[in-house]
Amino acid sequence: MQSRRSRGAVSVPLPQAGVRSRITSLLPTRADVDQARRHPRRDLLAGLTVAVVALPLALGFGVSSGLGAEAGLATAVVGGTLAAVFGGSSLQVSGPTGAMTVVLVPIVADHGPAGVLTVGLMAGVVLVALALLRAGGSMRYVPAPVVEGFTLGIACVIGLQQIPNALGVPVPEGERVLVVAWRAGREFARGPDWTAPALALAVAAVMLLGARWKPTVPFSVLAVIAATVVARTAGLDGARPIGDLPPGLPAPSLSFVDTGALGSLLAPALAVAALAALESLLSASVADGMTVGQRHDPDRELFGQGLANIAAPLFGGVPATGAIARTAVNVRTGATSRLASLTHAAVLAVIVLAAAPLVSRIPLAALAGVLLATAVRMVEVGSLRAMARATRSDALILVLTAAATLVLDLVQAVIIGLVVAGVLALGAVARQARLAPLPLDRGDHTEEEHELLAEHIVAYRLDGPLFFAAAHRFLLELTELADVRVVVLRMSHVSVVDATGALVLKDAVTKLRRRGIAVLASGVRPEHRRALTSVGVLELLRHEGREYATTPEAIRAARDHLERDGVLRAAGPPATVPAPTREAP
Repeated sequence: MQSRRSRGAVSVPLPQAGVRSRITSLLPTRADVDQARRHPRRDLLAGLTVAVVALPLALGFGVSSGLGAEAGLATAVVGGTLAAVFGGSSLQVSGPTGAMTVVLVPIVADHGPAGVLTVGLMAGVVLVALALLRAGGSMRYVPAPVVEGFTLGIACVIGLQQIPNALGVPVPEGERVLVVAWRAGREFARGPDWTAPALALAVAAVMLLGARWKPTVPFSVLAVIAATVVARTAGLDGARPIGDLPPGLPAPSLSFVDTGALGSLLAPALAVAALAALESLLSASVADGMTVGQRHDPDRELFGQGLANIAAPLFGGVPATGAIARTAVNVRTGATSRLASLTHAAVLAVIVLAAAPLVSRIPLAALAGVLLATAVRMVEVGSLRAMARATRSDALILVLTAAATLVLDLVQAVIIGLVVAGVLALGAVARQARLAPLPLDRGDHTEEEHELLAEHIVAYRLDGPLFFAAAHRFLLELTELADVRVVVLRMSHVSVVDATGALVLKDAVTKLRRRGIAVLASGVRPEHRRALTSVGVLELLRHEGREYATTPEAIRAARDHLERDGVLRAAGPPATVPAPTREAP
């Protein structure tokens, strides 16, 4: 059967064909429809279960973002639908998430709700561009300690964000979540009313204990319903409700876009796009690990999330990402195809249309309790303990990433984690580079002559990478040699050479020659010749005929060098000096 890529390349110019073929490869296929037909009952039941779990989360994250509960519902319905159809994972459930809420709060403070909608639209375009550029595979380069630290930091931030609603006080001003939580605590201490804290703690306790007792029961919905009934029947003034919700989704509109503000919103849009890509691909990878035979397409996942984020703001929704918790529920309840995710979005749409008056009566403290429990359940103690015990480097990366997530922002935290992980990895690789002394075979020489050779000839095997992080150690060790006549460098065990390593090697050879020490090299690998030639180190060796294919040839040449200098009396007929070669073994 002819592939889409090959069909797209027929009878059109190459550049246009490439773009068209790339877009076609990201669109849904007939296989997606066939997969949805295999177990429709299981998928419908799983989608219904996920919708029940997602409802309070969508409401809570909408409120936490600053755009209101209706924004969270719009994202879950519109974004969830498009991501389910066009995404790269058959089991992914998308919508508003706590991680995205963390990023949106300062954007709301600086640019208002219209700025958030514009940022979401711009981020969607960026995600589509990343999909077309095949950037989805980059997720595999994010180290596990960065992911674990990122998740721990998000959990802490989500929990701290709920402090004002959990205490029943207005949300104080402030950009940092720690500052806002502290101010909320001070406000509560001035005139404590324990109604809201009691509701929030009760809902969180029911969710956490119920999940341990019967994981398949949606205790979040049951707890929210119970809290709402208690607040209404008891007339609890301290339990502020969500407030009025529109009876349905608004008509799509681009009236929020302010072209004059696009420049100032570019940086937040890139941050939102980076977070959406990271969280969505991470969630899809988690879903793969929970199933057998399911593998997501990372580029198609970015494409689906991009379309979801382009469409959600048109209906007043916040940016969407793949949701790890809801995706996990989807998998555990037996979902097998995209039909489950579509069912989840459809059920939420029905709730928006039919039950908006009832949803508007839910206490904000109850939603705060749901998110507090969600934050607690995000922390995998076993994974954190394993990372902390693995190596000191892993523990350091985890702690730094978590702290940066809490103190700075999520994208900066990931960048810091990646930079630290990269530096530590380079250090570990650089420590593998070493100079290993090679013994000289006795050959036809007497014991006295062999000792004289060992005194004047030093042979080393270069092991590991000769690159910028390790090369200067080579220079230091080579140039600090004692008074010898010849140095033989066996380079067949060098794993990689970069320009810095080649320059350092040239510098070492030059300094040794100035001291009257001849330098011979052997076993230069073909893939290293370009770097060594570009800085002139091979030319420096070849000029005096001192590059050889094998180490025995180089050592024989070193012996002959000593014989010519009169250090060693030739034994028998003069040795034939092997011709230098440019070929590595």
